[in-house]
Amino acid sequence: MLSHDRVWAAIDALAARHGMTASGLARKAGLDATSFNKSKRVSPEGRERWPSTESIAKILRATGASLEDFLRLVEPAGSLRRSMIPMIALPQASDNKLFTDEGLPTSGPGWDEIEFPDFGQERVFALEVTGDSMAPLYRDGDVLIVSPTASTRKGDRVVVCTTNGDIIAKELKRRSAKTLELASFTPGQEDQAIPAEEVVWSARIMWARQ
Repeated sequence: MLSHDRVWAAIDALAARHGMTASGLARKAGLDATSFNKSKRVSPEGRERWPSTESIAKILRATGASLEDFLRLVEPAGSLRRSMIPMIALPQASDNKLFTDEGLPTSGPGWDEIEFPDFGQERVFALEVTGDSMAPLYRDGDVLIVSPTASTRKGDRVVVCTTNGDIIAKELKRRSAKTLELASFTPGQEDQAIPAEEVVWSARIMWARQ
């Protein structure tokens, strides 16, 4: 299972495997040197802080490690579990008939499957990016692993489906009973506020396979 303690332990282990401290690994990956400091892993209020999927992807590229290598550090006993998860191309995800009211995939036709490491208690599915609507962050052929059951907080990356059929990937800025406020990944673009009644489903981006 991808627990908070085990994910951070895996980052420390990956750094040590390549002869670096966690700060050195962050610098090598092009991140702020303090990104992986132990003080950053829990908020002053005691809330667990998780590394972003983008940060993990960058340290994997910097070290040449694969996702499977990293997850074996998360599960050092060799108990890495895999499962088949539903996958659909991004344009088809606007079809509400393919989802339950909770934003989970239905068991009907329209879904493919891919093998992916087990996310434990979180329910996940995969979205295959087609075209350049999410460029430059996500490009044609990228696969987003998303979870409608995972808790979200400010700064998380999310995918949102609206009643007019738009599929939007942005950063969560604020959620209230009336609106969902989203910030663009691209500097200079305006924030977007979506009325709550126009949100069909939303899901946190847990991983991006690029």
